[in-house]
Amino acid sequence: MKVAVLGGGIMGNGIAQIAATAGDDAVVRDLDEAALERARSTIQTSLGRFVKKERLSADDADAVLARIHFTTEMETALHSADVVIEAVPEVLDLKRSVWQTVGELAPEHALLGTNTSQLSITSIAAALDRQAPRLVGIHFFNPPVMMRLCEVIAGTETRPQEVERACEFGRHVGKEVVVCRKDSPGFITSRAYAILRLECIRMLEEGVASAEDIDTALKLGFNFPMGPLELGDMNGLDTFLRAVTGLAEAHGDRFRPTVGLRNMVAANRLGRKTGAGFYEYDDEGRKV
Repeated sequence: MKVAVLGGGIMGNGIAQIAATAGDDAVVRDLDEAALERARSTIQTSLGRFVKKERLSADDADAVLARIHFTTEMETALHSADVVIEAVPEVLDLKRSVWQTVGELAPEHALLGTNTSQLSITSIAAALDRQAPRLVGIHFFNPPVMMRLCEVIAGTETRPQEVERACEFGRHVGKEVVVCRKDSPGFITSRAYAILRLECIRMLEEGVASAEDIDTALKLGFNFPMGPLELGDMNGLDTFLRAVTGLAEAHGDRFRPTVGLRNMVAANRLGRKTGAGFYEYDDEGRKV
């Protein structure tokens, strides 16, 4: 099976890796060679960690990497694709632009999935016009190679058989699958977790506890693998601000971002990628 992944960022390269690990041929498409080289390097580093932890042999890791191809050409990526996963940034107009092109080039049999944590599947599918019933939300979690969950979301027009195909694909790449049957912004997971992270930010801003103690309390008290604040730094606080702004528009003031969060984004304290967020980071992205 050929899986085309559109976007080679933190989500896209991870999705390509799990597809190749499951035995599929994966193609990562991004805008330029620099972006593709970053994706390739990230995948190589990730596979190296699996080898070091003895979760993959060196030969198996090499075989996984050999099944992943990289291109800047949309037509090359989509040619003969059985599954198309779009993983570009969470900007509605950008996703619509990508899907308008995909609708013209993708094979008629291909499963079409958008990897979004909170944008309306129905709104994205509008770019596909008559093909809108083919689009389904396939939300992988960050990092895709480690997180066990895949959230499948039905748009208003999504055909039931596409939802089932998306569930089968999620299980094929080794994930547990849940289905959000109503296209409600935030779906199941992002809607619940955004409230939790916002409350942690409020506690930090109110001086209730330090970022370290808030994260430690949530990790040890609720068995979270990462604290909400350090996870926010990893994903990018600009991404979170866009998400909760959209959720506030849909669901009201309980999702209203704090002034402190807005100020952090305005000051370019976006997390690991800028070296500072709730925590400080060195040049290699390690917390200091």
